[in-house]
Amino acid sequence: MHAWQCPDPTGVDALRWVELPTPVPAAGEVLVAIRAASLNFPDLLVVHGKYQFKPTPPFIPGAEYAGVVQALGPGVERLTIGQPVMAVALTGAFATHACAPAGQLVPVPSGMSFEDAASFLMTYGTSHHALVDRAALKAGETVLVLGAGGGVGTAAVQIAKALGARVIAAASSDEKVALCRKLGADEAINYATTNLREALKPLTGGRGPDVIYDPVGGDLAEPAFRSIGWRGRYLVVGFAQGTIPSLPLNLPLLKGASLVGVFWGEFVKREPAAFARGLAELADWYRAGRVDPVLDRILPMERLPAAFARMASRAALGKIVLSNAAGDAARA
Repeated sequence: MHAWQCPDPTGVDALRWVELPTPVPAAGEVLVAIRAASLNFPDLLVVHGKYQFKPTPPFIPGAEYAGVVQALGPGVERLTIGQPVMAVALTGAFATHACAPAGQLVPVPSGMSFEDAASFLMTYGTSHHALVDRAALKAGETVLVLGAGGGVGTAAVQIAKALGARVIAAASSDEKVALCRKLGADEAINYATTNLREALKPLTGGRGPDVIYDPVGGDLAEPAFRSIGWRGRYLVVGFAQGTIPSLPLNLPLLKGASLVGVFWGEFVKREPAAFARGLAELADWYRAGRVDPVLDRILPMERLPAAFARMASRAALGKIVLSNAAGDAARA
């Protein structure tokens, strides 16, 4: 097998494309031939040694992938050789093969491509958990999605629309704003060129959004929270801008609003039945065309550094996918 190995988590330049022995699955494990893997912002933090999870070097980065079951370890019964599966792991995705516990693998829904499957679990799972489980978003409510042109942002726009909400998408470029409108956003704001608070006032009749979905953090958090409606729910999803914001605690008091943490990985471990129900609903929505992963680029696995460079530039529209099939592609 081949894999991107990180011998020292000091940045993308430290990564090496190496040949390694193909692993043999132990009891309860499955060997997967990886067809596609997607990038998520934590992957970039991990290779820089800046994420809360710090794997022991050398390690293979990458958390989300899809592929085909190639071998079964002793005791594995619910999966079969040749079955398409998808997974979210802490490491191991940026390779041609990976061994994983059988319980970590999810069958790919019928009709879903490997590229879509590699972009589905974490992105759509996070946004579904945030909007359905944590915010209890209702039809007719208004949701503001920050970072709406990225992976979780585009998923949040689609899921909010599937739930019958009115969606205001906020993104950092006119191109991303146009994408959000194409995905069904009712309104869109370029917060790189427009004052977010001032733009929200007329769009919400001065009431503010009922729910704010924030995977960005940084200097957007306070003006966004100051705009929230009475009894609003502010979803803390991540900090893609790189800075963890500090909020004056009088703001939740004055708005009767809630700060709600969204930790999808821990949710999956602690509440597997709820995760399975959410995934089943997402799979139904996918088959019905109500949600569909937005893929910015599909690049060969060997081009991981270029994929990381595009992610770091914040130019990506949706998810960047690495493929173990030959050829480059781009998809609107």
